[in-house]
Amino acid sequence: MSGWSIGAGCGLGLKLGAAGLLLGLHCASGFALERDIDLAYRLSAEAPGTAFERERLGIREECGRHRAEFHGGAPDEQQRAQTREVLAYQGLVEEALTMRARSIRLLDELREKIAHRQALSGRDLQRLNQGAAAMLEQRAALYRISLVHECWLDEPVPDDPQAARRQATGIAMSLSAALVLYDNYLAVISLYRSDPALRQHLNRADSAFALRGGELNRIAASFASPENRARVRRALVWLEEHAPAGALEEDTGDEAFRYLGQLIDQSPSRNIVRHARPLEFVGNMFGMFSTLGADSVVGLKKEGVHVSSLLFGNAVGLVESRRGKLDARPSVLAKVAVTAQAGDILLEKTPFRLTDAFIPGHWGHVAVWIGSESELRELGIWDHPVVRPLQARIRSGRGVVEALRSGVEMNTLAHFLNVDDLALLRQDELSSAQRAEIVLQALRQVGKGYDFNFDVESTDRIVCSELVYHSYLHLDWPTERRLGRVTISPDNVAVRAVGGGPLSVALLYRDGEEVESARGDAMARLVQAQVIRLAGR
Repeated sequence: MSGWSIGAGCGLGLKLGAAGLLLGLHCASGFALERDIDLAYRLSAEAPGTAFERERLGIREECGRHRAEFHGGAPDEQQRAQTREVLAYQGLVEEALTMRARSIRLLDELREKIAHRQALSGRDLQRLNQGAAAMLEQRAALYRISLVHECWLDEPVPDDPQAARRQATGIAMSLSAALVLYDNYLAVISLYRSDPALRQHLNRADSAFALRGGELNRIAASFASPENRARVRRALVWLEEHAPAGALEEDTGDEAFRYLGQLIDQSPSRNIVRHARPLEFVGNMFGMFSTLGADSVVGLKKEGVHVSSLLFGNAVGLVESRRGKLDARPSVLAKVAVTAQAGDILLEKTPFRLTDAFIPGHWGHVAVWIGSESELRELGIWDHPVVRPLQARIRSGRGVVEALRSGVEMNTLAHFLNVDDLALLRQDELSSAQRAEIVLQALRQVGKGYDFNFDVESTDRIVCSELVYHSYLHLDWPTERRLGRVTISPDNVAVRAVGGGPLSVALLYRDGEEVESARGDAMARLVQAQVIRLAGR
């Protein structure tokens, strides 16, 4: 990891589990200052935001009130309050990332209809307006987080190291929230706004959802505002100059600050805001990028960010800088397909996806291979009530069950193999009955939502590693406590194939190449030593 790659390169950034409201579109930052802002990025004495935002959110002096109410106690109380704040914010960010994926899926459905000259149904229009209303709710929540910590930029850095770290954490949270809003615009809003029919619809008023006319245009104007960009850049410069020494170290650093640092580090908008000329969004995606200029586009490419990916987003609304090293390789696909058995565990590593950087450890994602029709018939569960509704998907080759931000889905092996590293884990001593139960448990999770909280003790929503946790009920899995929640990471799954654990490594690819011998030893070198120690307790 490179950390926050700003300025001379502060060594900021560490892998940590990442963390919107409802389904919908998303927005850009509502940062807008008076036009006479100076070049030193000093804050205006007026409350930021448009007149409507000031009226709706009542944010005049909000930052000062928040500081006094939530961060005015004894130092220990201040630290606990801030930890709770970051914990709640993590859930909000996770929902924002999840809603990006759902919004893009909705957009694909609507574009398909529009392309075939089909009228949008009443249900389609309702979903659009529900999404727009949800977008405004999320915008208000993220916008408020950015506001209630922004005044910390005007305060001197305390001499006390703990107090200085709390100040930096508050500023990092403000900056992160602003960048999430910018990223929401790039990943989703710009896509909806580029379609004339959808843009016109979303700019219409709808009293049923409290939508004002022209709302989408106002959000676009806010995104393009040079004043907004100046405020965000001011926070970036502050953190470059004042980030506390050691705040991001694994053993001595602050977990909340590390999390916020990683969010900032992985924001597609950060470098645009930090380096590019003020964005002047002109109503379509290509026009927006044309305002960046050739130098800015080249800079983005040098940093491994393809403009096309940044423009259109990917399945999770973030950036995929390239395809995986195992992608579109028939020999690899054939070997994995012939080796995998129903109930096996799939681990993958995709360093070219920003989402992977949020996951602690080497491995970034886990899935369960539920097998083919013939395997499920052999296990005696092909006609089981859990399997029957999913038979068509299994017959079409969608044998990978995985929890993505859009929910728990079934996908093909070819789709899954867009990765650099792959491990196939197996418990060899499983009876047919145990293997059948693993498959059924995995299939029972299909359709569940994504677990924004990464809480293994919840079952209504599932994150990727929790899928294995709730499928292999007969095994004990190492867990960790992160930001106040009991979690299980992909490395926590992988470690059960290390040091005589119950799992074996049936297949392993590292950096696009197969590891043909001593796969268990190779796995041990990949898994974090901290995770291995935890599993041995």
